[in-house]
Formats: sequence, structure tokens, C-alpha cells
Amino acid sequence: MKTRIALLGCLSVMTLLSVQSRANNGDSSVIRPMVADPANAGLKLPTGFKAQAIAENLGAARHIAVTPLGDVYVKIQTSKPGKAIAVIHGNEVKTFGTYRGTGMVIKGNYLYTSSDEEVYRYALNDKFEVINPDQPEKLVTGLINRHQHEAKALTLDNEGNIYVNIGAYSNSCQVQDRAKGSKGIEGCPIRDSAAGIWQFRADKQNQTYGDGTRYASGLRNVVGLDWNTADNQLFVMQHGRDGLFDMFPEYYNLQQGNELPAECMYALKKGDDAGWPYIYYDGEQHKKILAPEYGGDGKKKGGENAIDPAIAFPAHMAPNGLLFYTGNQFPAKYKNGAFVAFHGSWNRQKGQKGYFVAFVPFKDGKPTGKWEIFADDFAGVENIQSPGQAKHRPCGLAQGPDGSLYVTDDVKGTVYKITYGGK
Repeated sequence: MKTRIALLGCLSVMTLLSVQSRANNGDSSVIRPMVADPANAGLKLPTGFKAQAIAENLGAARHIAVTPLGDVYVKIQTSKPGKAIAVIHGNEVKTFGTYRGTGMVIKGNYLYTSSDEEVYRYALNDKFEVINPDQPEKLVTGLINRHQHEAKALTLDNEGNIYVNIGAYSNSCQVQDRAKGSKGIEGCPIRDSAAGIWQFRADKQNQTYGDGTRYASGLRNVVGLDWNTADNQLFVMQHGRDGLFDMFPEYYNLQQGNELPAECMYALKKGDDAGWPYIYYDGEQHKKILAPEYGGDGKKKGGENAIDPAIAFPAHMAPNGLLFYTGNQFPAKYKNGAFVAFHGSWNRQKGQKGYFVAFVPFKDGKPTGKWEIFADDFAGVENIQSPGQAKHRPCGLAQGPDGSLYVTDDVKGTVYKITYGGK
């Protein structure tokens, strides 16, 4: 079945093959310009904001980067040859790359991307176009992928370092993963090569684990991360663990299983440990709690040496994107604050949560603790019970050169552009 990519509003789209060629062949996937949706592309936004879907049907659109000239690069989670990265440029969309994955960042004159095992970079010309799309530099290779929490999300600092998530291939490091009552493995060997953030050089090829530094540990899985330039610090969003009620009903009831543990934002410094799998953060008790796999009962505290979260969100919402807003288009309250894309939960037994973009105000480099829903109704379903019902699920975030906010959706491959026109 051929995929139709639609571009909405002021852009039109074509794939790597020309529209003219396909039109001459009668191909049903010919791109046709469409009128911008006057109803904010189905989203609910604060007063003064407008949303437009600038592209659809790109595939499973994950992380995203926007050039200083306004071109949009989108990482596509597919292994189809030539379809791994989409580039929206003026009147067209071109695709290239052969590897599935999530990570994507533009820094200087390079585009950095990742597969589920490796990190690449592409040189850009003065128009921020990829110079050689078929021959990227391979910066990091051999990262572990056990097909659970495999996304190698990434970000860069201003000192030539790249930070890569290596997610735990486990829920809570049990002897038998996700099995009822199974105890945790003492010393959790997964932490040696996963469950943390690794630091590598952004300009050195063919690095492996031995060339990198385990920058932070005890993080189950991080898909959203960003370097906060105002604070000169790495911030990440951890996916909290699952199954407290399912696996330990003697300690947790159904409601607790649905509402625990918190999804946490962490401000990281080198050497920090967030405590996974030995603890989790209880957003209701506002405490670090010893995990039941390691002797906890839902009440015992743990993690005396583990860092506290910068802010805690409700459970099971899957934060997949994090962006610190540095633009000037939005009202002043958004300056240097954080946007978080919550992909939406799957393991709550009564009603799913998430499927929105949240905003966290910051003051003096720290979150105020008062977060709000910024863009909602991606799912398009009230009282959603299963992620399969969601029409859209937000994933990646990027800031445009004019201060617009871009959001990807990995269900239908939609790219949203959110602008502010109020006073």
C-alpha cells in the first residue's frame, strides 16, 4: 500500500521522486496541496496560539530539528531504504537514510541522528542541506539494543560533547522480567551498559563504550532530553516503571498501580544516579520509595544517595520530547521554560493519560513546580482506553528560527507548527 504524504498550508510535499514523474505515471500517491485547517489542526491551545499541520503521513515521525533557514528534518522510525529521515524544504519533502531510530539534533553545521545502536552526523552546507546523505560519519557504534527501550535519543552541550540515552532492556531488573512477584537481581548488571546517559565526543568517529563516559546512571529510559543553555545543564525525562499492582498486589491496589510511579524530570550533573531499579519516585507521598523487587512495600523509603527529581508528573504518560524554549515569539512566561511531549500511556488499566504537550515554567534555572497542559487533544478521543485509539501521539519537539514550536506525531506522521499571534 502506497503512503500518501500531504503538506498543508503554505507548503506542498513530494518524496525523493518528483511529483511530475509520479503524476505522469498516474501514481495515487501524488502530493496535492491542502488548505490549512482553520481549527488549529484539531488541537486545543491557549488563547492567542494557532496550530497548523504542515505535513502528514511521513511515517512514524519521532524527533525533529529545524534549521536557521526554516527547513525541517524529521527522524522516521522505519528501516525502509531511503525513508529514515524526511526533509521539508520549501515545496518539497525528500527522504534519505536506511536505519530506524529516534534521535535528531542540529548543532552548528552538522545534523546528528541515531539508529537504535549507533550515532551519526551529516555535514551541512551554508544552506543547511546535507552534503552527502549516503555517507554519514559514524560517531558511536555498538550500543546495546535488546528491543526494549532501544531508542538512542540524544542532545549536545556547547563544549563539543554529545549525550546519548541507553535505555534499560527491562522494566525493573527482575530475575524474570515483568513476572509476578519476581525479585530484583542484586547489583543489577543492566546498569553496566544501559539505564543511563553516556557522554561521547561530537567530532570523533567510531567511538564505542570504552571511549565514552557514563555521565548519569539509574535512569530506566530517557527519550526526551535537552541541554538547558540558561543553566548549562543536562535535563532529561525518565519513563517510569510499570506493573506495581500487576506484579505486587500484596502491596498495591489497582488505583496505586495506575497512579504510581511519577514520570520525572531530572537535572543531571556528571556522576548522578537517579536510583533505578532500586527505587521509584512516589508523586503522591513526594518520596523516593524502595522498589518491591528489592524489599519495598510501597511505604519504605530508599535511595538515600539517589538524586531527587526536578519536577514530578503523573504516572504512565511516556514523556518522549523535551525542549527548552529560547525564542521571543511566545509570551514572556515561556522564555527559558520547558515543553514536554507526553506520548501517552499504554499500561493503565482504567483510562490512559498523556497525549499532550505540557509546559513547565522555569525561574532561576529551576522549574517552579507549576506545570500546565499547553497543547491537547492529539488523541482525538475522550476517555481514551487504549493507545490504539489515539489518532495522534506527540513525540518530538523543536523550535523554529522565528520562535515557532514544532511537534511531531508518530501515528500518522503529522508535523504541527504552533505559532503565537496574540498581544
